[in-house]
Formats: sequence, C-alpha cells, structure tokens
Amino acid sequence: MRDSIRAFLAHPYFQRFIVGVILINAATLGLETVPAVVESYGTLLTVVDHVALYIFAAELAGKLYVERTAFARDPWNIFDTVIVAIAFASTNGGLSVLRSLRILRVLRLLSVVPSLRRVVSALLRAMPGMSSIVVLLSLVLYVAAVMATKLYGETAPDRFGSLPDSLFTLYQTMTGDDWGNIAREVMTRHPTAWIFFASFILVCTFVVLNLFLAVVVSAMDEENAEERAALEQDATAQSERILAELAALRQEVAQLRALQTAVPAGAAPPKASSQNGNGHRTKKGRR
Repeated sequence: MRDSIRAFLAHPYFQRFIVGVILINAATLGLETVPAVVESYGTLLTVVDHVALYIFAAELAGKLYVERTAFARDPWNIFDTVIVAIAFASTNGGLSVLRSLRILRVLRLLSVVPSLRRVVSALLRAMPGMSSIVVLLSLVLYVAAVMATKLYGETAPDRFGSLPDSLFTLYQTMTGDDWGNIAREVMTRHPTAWIFFASFILVCTFVVLNLFLAVVVSAMDEENAEERAALEQDATAQSERILAELAALRQEVAQLRALQTAVPAGAAPPKASSQNGNGHRTKKGRR
C-alpha cells in the first residue's frame, strides 16, 4: 500500500493535477475580491476553496504516511505544512487578516514546480553573499544620507531636513523614482549637486545592486552544477549496474560452453536397457 501511494503521489499526472488545483484556487481567491462575483457565485467559490484545501491536506497526509520520519527532514514538506495550516486557520477564523492569508496557499507552486524550487534553492544559497552586499549598501546609504542632510537640509527640508527623511529620499533616488525632480529642486541653490546625485546613483544602482545579480546568478550556476552532478552520478550507477549484469551473463555463457566441451563430440547418451516383468534383460525380437 505504501509503495502504491508513493508511486501515485510521484506520478506526473498527479503533480499536474495539484498544479491545476493551486491555479484554480488562486483564481477563486482573486474572484472573491470582486463584490459582484461574490454576490452571484459566493457559495460556489467557497465550495471550490474548501475542496482545494482538503485536497492539499490529503496530499500532505499521504506524504506523511509514505515518508514517515523522513517527512520532517524535507524543508519543502515543512513549507507545505505551514501553508496548509495557515489556510485552515484562515478558513476557521473570523478576522479579515486571517482570511487574507488564504492567498498564501498559492505559494505551494514553489514546492510543486521543480524549476521554481531550483530558483528558491538558489536564492537561499545566495543569502550569505547577499547579506554582505546589504551591509555594504546600508553603509553607503547611511554615509550619503548624513552628507545630504548637512549639505541640502536647509534647501529642501521636506526631503533632507532630517536623517530619516534623507534616508527615505536617497532610497527613492536609488530606485530611480523621480530622482530627476529631487535633484533639480536641490540644484536651484546648489548647481553642483548633480555630482552628488550622479555619484550616488552610480555607486548604488550600477555597482552595488548589480552585485546582487552576480551573487544570485552564481548561486543558480552552483545549483545547476549540483543537479547535473547528481544526474551524472545516477547515470554512472545505472551504467555500472548494467555492466555488472552483462558480466554475470558472460560468466553464465562461459560456464555453459565449458559444460558443452566437457562432453565428447560424437558420444551418444547411453541406451536404456529394457527389462521384463521379472526383472531379467530381454533381447530385441524376443518376448
């Protein structure tokens, strides 16, 4: 029974079915935000939502039955369990915050689709390198905010009047959101302010932020390399198994040939002598 359930859960058709359920559930949760649709089809949307949730719970129960103690060692199983548990809490709860958390079950696509799972694994692998870049970016942003507060605080008090205002304005500038108007507002009294803004954007946007991309791409390359190594290892193990079976077959063939050469070429098997009913030999033609 356990092997049958394991094969059923791992079947590609079942995985596609789960993906379809997730997408349908995501669509129904989105339709619940439209008052006219809820007024006309509210009951149907609720039924679809509950059916999808029970399907997810049944899938997790099947995995728990099949994998037993190994279930808790897989991070994706823990992720799915948390998502389903939040979905049950949001269904039973009356708070609007809990009801809004039902959309989190759409994140189950991350654990079902292998390509998305590889991307998430690469991002988690890149976290140590990204943390160092975040520290570097924070230092650059802090230094620039202190300089901007002292240089342009009186010129644009709404944007650079205090350190928090400067941090927010420079963060907005770093993202490229309306930084031209911010620079022109300061340049009305400080014509050389463009040097500060151009240097800040060059350092933050074109250098530091690109480091994030480099770290993520490197992590994805490592993830793909490990996956290729695992596939090659499986192929090597399969090849070795096939070669071992071929060697065993060759040994059996050699043993059969040795048995055939042990019997003389023209020798005939001994004839069985017939005996009469009294146990005495009889010659051919005699009774």
